[in-house]
Formats: sequence, structure tokens, C-alpha cells
Amino acid sequence: MNWSSVLTSMLPEHALLAGIVLLVVLDVARSGVRSTFLVSVLALAAATAAAAWLASIGYAGAPFPEHFSVSPTSSASKLIVLALALPVLLVSRDDFSEPTFHILLLSSLYGVCLLVSADSFLTLFLGLEIMSLPVYALVLLAFQRTASAEAALKYLVLGGTATATLLMGVALLYGQSGSLAVSAFADALTTRATLSTVGIVLIIVAFFLKAAIVPFHAWAPDAYEGATVPVTAYMAAIIKAGVLLAVVRLFGAAQMVPPMTDLIAVLPLLSIIWGNLAAMRQASFRRMIAYSSIAHAGYLFYALLGEASGRFQAVAFYLLTYGVMNVLAFSALPADRDDAARDRLDNLKGLFSRKPVAAVLIALSMLSLAGIPPLPGFIAKFLIFRNVIAAGFTLYGVLGLLASYLGIYFYLRVVQYLFMSPQEATRADGGSSRLAWTASFICLVTAILIGVFPGWVIDRL
Repeated sequence: MNWSSVLTSMLPEHALLAGIVLLVVLDVARSGVRSTFLVSVLALAAATAAAAWLASIGYAGAPFPEHFSVSPTSSASKLIVLALALPVLLVSRDDFSEPTFHILLLSSLYGVCLLVSADSFLTLFLGLEIMSLPVYALVLLAFQRTASAEAALKYLVLGGTATATLLMGVALLYGQSGSLAVSAFADALTTRATLSTVGIVLIIVAFFLKAAIVPFHAWAPDAYEGATVPVTAYMAAIIKAGVLLAVVRLFGAAQMVPPMTDLIAVLPLLSIIWGNLAAMRQASFRRMIAYSSIAHAGYLFYALLGEASGRFQAVAFYLLTYGVMNVLAFSALPADRDDAARDRLDNLKGLFSRKPVAAVLIALSMLSLAGIPPLPGFIAKFLIFRNVIAAGFTLYGVLGLLASYLGIYFYLRVVQYLFMSPQEATRADGGSSRLAWTASFICLVTAILIGVFPGWVIDRL
């Protein structure tokens, strides 16, 4: 084993692991809250910087051949996920003070990093579970509602179902191909063997469960609503990114062929339609974002229909834009000791008259998620649908584009509450912390850079 290659290739993972170990030591020593938070930020910043460095120099290596490898693409994936986690960590400062949260968060991020570098189903399964298991605990860690326990249980049960489905699919694929390599999945897409076909379908269904694609979406609204704001932001941005980046790695350069084309297109299309329609009826901000994430998962799976050469760029750019805007909305959301009150959409009425900066930031986030030009969300959607139509799936592309217009209503409803409903102007909101404002500023600057220089960002993915 080349230890130099292991050290260099896994720099982001090593930084996260060092942070986890140090946090455990601090927890045993019962160190202060301030040092715990500082260690978490430094470990995550170091991991982000390492991923950025590996991506910038175009580093490629395989410290564990056929199981784990690093390429500029995987380094860019890690950079996106780790960079999105930084503002989430800043926002969490007011909700979580004990080391447990930080240990679980860094552990989950470690799993994401393994996931996007997996070359075998063994590593992919390991990364998927390390990413998911801490999140089940995070939903419950500082729950402020009785519904949180039920949400965590539902998330755990359906997450376990996804794991079992994935393992069954991998077993069938292994039985046909004799290989546990991730590349066996892409190779099997073009075969007609029964075992391979069933295995592929089961693996895709497992990722549909993880990404909350209709009809496998039942866990998402309850889990998003039951968790605290930082954990919901983490699930919406980072977990979603980890799952979809793993899916892109799984499909590789394979072209979609029937009947897989219909499976990849029809259920995501239903997710776009149902997610947007269901979001219109929600009175909870987090539940609305959950249904929004179901629709956005549909857009992201649509990208698999596009040409293989532009598939990763389309998904990565979309995840970056979607994640930044979601974290911006959550970081700008006014604080409130009553978690249920903070989550009610009605309490956003007249926010502009009370907290104009927060209202403007939330409005920008909503408009971008709706895909209103010239905001980054429009560019992300355009990139996906352009690739789908260019690959020859014109009907699916047009249907998906038309379905996306359904989402404009509920995003604009939030904007209406913010600016055009002054009747709630007497409501007193809690003050957001400096760290929350710092997270908002980071997301805003990133969104501006993406919107002004989209070509520069895409070229570096």
C-alpha cells in the first residue's frame, strides 16, 4: 500500500476524522462549548480546503484500487458538499451546544465523502450508511416537538428499507456479473438478462427512497418538519447532494435505453408534479421545503436522461445552486423560541416591515428555487432541460418543463407573505445571531457569483 497516496487522496476524509477524534476527546474531557464549535469549524474548513486543492490541481489517485479512488470530479463533489455544510454548521450554533451534534455531523459528512469516491458497491454501501445513520439521530437530538420521535422513526424504517432494497439489488447484479464494481451497474444497463434488470431496478428504487422520489417520499415531509432548522437544512442540501452525486457516479457514462428510460423519467416527472402541487397546501415552512425537495429531486434525476458528457456538470451545478438557496432561506429565517411558531408560514406575513434584510434574502431564495430568471435557479433548470432535449428526449423535457411551472405559485406565495401582508407587522421576532447572518452572507455571495459567472463555475465542475 502506498501510504503517500492514501494520505494525499484522502485529505478531506482525514481532516474530518481528525475533527471527530478531537471532538470525542473534548467530550470526554468535558471541554467548553466554544472549543467544541471551534474544532468543528476548523475541521470542516480544513476538509473543504483540501477538497478544493485536490480539485484545482486535477489530482487523481486510487489508494484502494477497485474500491476507492479520487478524481477531479469526485474532489469537486466533495468540495460542493463540504462547502454547503459550513454555513449549516454556523447556523447550528444557537440550537446545538454539545459535542454530540458536531460528532454526528462530521461523521455523516465522512460518509458522503466515501460515497462520492466509491468504486465498488462495498464502499458505496459503507458510505451510504455512514452518511445516513447519524442523520436519524440528528432528527431526534434536540427535538422540540413530540412529532420528532415519530418523524425519526419513519425516517429510520424507510431508510432501512432503502438499504435492504439496495443490498438485494447488488446481490442480484453480483449473481449475474460476478463483480461488485460500480461499473458493473452501467454495463448491465444495456443487457437483457433478467437478474441484471431486476437488480438494476432495485438499486434505482433504493436511491429513489433515499432521494424521496414519488411514491417513495412519505418520510421526507415528517422528517423535515420534525427536525430543527439546521438539521432540516442539512438534509435538504447535503444529504440530497450526497445521494444524487452517488447516483451520477453509479450511472457513469452509460446512455439511457428502454425500459430504464421510462423508469428514470416517469417517476421523477410524477415527483415534480406531486411535489409542487402538495407544497401549495402546506402551512409549515419546513414541510413546504420538504415537498419542494421532492420536486427538485425529480429535476435532478431527469438529468440522467441527458447526454453522459454533461450529466455531472448539470447535476453538480444544480445541487450547488439548490443547496446554497435552501441554506440561505433557513439561515435568514428569524429566530423564535417556539419552534412550531417559527415554522408557520403565516408568521412570515409582514416580515419586510420588521426585518427587511431577512425578508429580501428569503425572497431571493424562493425566487431562485422557483427558477425565475436571471437568478441561479433558472440557469440550473435550463442546463438540465437543455441536456435532456439535446439527448433526444424532447417529450419528457417539455413535460418536465411544464410541470416546473406549478412550483412558481407556492414560492410566490411566500414572497407575498413577506412583502404584501402587513397585518402581521406587530409580531415580535427573535434576533438572529451573528453566525446566522455570517452564514446568510456566505450563501448570498456564493449565489451572486454563481448567477454572474455561471460559465466559470460550470467549467470548473
